[in-house]
Order: sequence, then C-alpha cells, then structure tokens
Amino acid sequence: MLFFKHISSPYNTHSMKIRDIIGALEQFAPLSLQDSFDNAGLQIGLTVDAESSGVLLCLDVTEEVLEEAHSKCCNLVVSHHPLLFVSPKRIVGEDMVQRCIIKSIQLGISVYSSHTNLDNAQGGVNYKIADTLGLTGIEPLRSNVSYPGSGSGIIGMLPSVMEREDFIVMVKERFDAGSVRYNSWHGEQIEKVAVCGGAGSFLISDAISQKADVFLTGEIGYHRFFGYDEQIQLMEIGHYESERYTIDLLEEVLRERCPGVKLYKTEIETNPINYL
Repeated sequence: MLFFKHISSPYNTHSMKIRDIIGALEQFAPLSLQDSFDNAGLQIGLTVDAESSGVLLCLDVTEEVLEEAHSKCCNLVVSHHPLLFVSPKRIVGEDMVQRCIIKSIQLGISVYSSHTNLDNAQGGVNYKIADTLGLTGIEPLRSNVSYPGSGSGIIGMLPSVMEREDFIVMVKERFDAGSVRYNSWHGEQIEKVAVCGGAGSFLISDAISQKADVFLTGEIGYHRFFGYDEQIQLMEIGHYESERYTIDLLEEVLRERCPGVKLYKTEIETNPINYL
C-alpha cells in the first residue's frame, strides 16, 4: 500500500540530472522535516549537475556499498542514515567515514541521505512500518502542525485484537528480527499500536498518553525499560530491523516521481549487529 499521492512533477523525465532526483526526494520528504540533531541532505555532491547513470538505495553508506554502486554504474547513492552524521575534523582515511568520503570522490559518486525527514514525512518510514503491521486509522503519534499528516511516530489499530504472544511472534516474523526484547507488561491483549522506526524511546510518553497498548521501536535502551510494566508493552526489535523496508519506500518514491531512472537496491547486508 502506498501512502503518498501521485503528484504531477517537473521531475518526470527519462533523462535526469542528479539534482533533479534529489529535488524529487525533497518534494516527498522536505529537509525542513528533519529533527534538529540530524544532518540529512546532500552529503557529497561533486557530480550533482551530471546526468544520472543509476541510483543505488541503501540504509547505510559503507565502502562496500560504494564499490557496489560503482560496479552497477551508479553515480548516486541514496541512503537513509547520513554518512556525515558528525562532521569529521580531518579526512586522512583513518576510519570508515573518512574512507567513504575519499572513495566516493575518487569514484565520482554523489551521496544523499534522507533520514529523519523521511521518518517524519507523510507516507514516510513510520507509515511503512504501520503498513507492514496492517494498522488502520493511522495518524502521527506526535504531529507536526506545519505539515499535516507528518510528525514523529505513528499510532493506529490492528484489524482485530491479538494476544500479546501472538503479536510478538508476528512482529518478529514480519521484520525478520533476530530477537524481540520486551518488558513485563501486565496486560494480555493488544489492539492499539504505536510505532517509531530507529531509536524512538523519546516517544514512549506520547504512546502512553494516547492509550496505546504497545510501543514498538528499533532501540529503547536498558534503563528505559524500567517503570512501564503497568502502563504499556514496550518492544525493541533492532534499529536496522525496524527500518529494513525504508529501501523499498525510497524505491516507491523514486519510481513514482522519476520514471525511467535506473534504480537498484543494495545487495549488501549493512547491519553491524549479529545474532546467535
């Protein structure tokens, strides 16, 4: 299910510059929607005036992903997580970020990241999570009054009430999670669900105030699990796992707005966490 509407766009052309593809992404998820701590947008852009030879979509920019883009003749990588989340003080190749900067310039690849602006956009990442769970009657958990339909997190209803154990199993399967961590909630049935991709513990109080039965996110953290057993079911499925469908969302957005552009989804597993 697609949550965004078809928009007649000036970007609909078979021959496209990289800057036009970026414009299409920002039409869907404006940079003004990003959180104050974020650094979404163009990360490396020596080739933005060039015609697009292909776009590789990924969650994380790594050296292997850049090599994959080069092997597929892509001169643009679009990631969810920013490569330059913290500005480097020097570029001498001593860590992964610095090596990626060097490699992208050497290979002539632009890097663009659509992060919390894509999370917060109407039809964005959290809508994708809601769709994966089959939620209905969805709306932002914390609304952005300047952009109707946008905001942090999503809250909605399951098609029917589920037993807690059945819901946990469903979540694990649909997000292909290596594990599901949850608190000792005193409730037994789940119907009203709040979600947030990535690290969403800042929205726990919002989920409680809106009487959600469960709050599902990628990361909560050990200490944040304390004190909610009588109020809400907390569930943590892993940062990567909660956002694994973001690549599909980026593909849907660009196929809708940039028909004819060559799109590839990375074949490289970039989750740095392993499970036994």
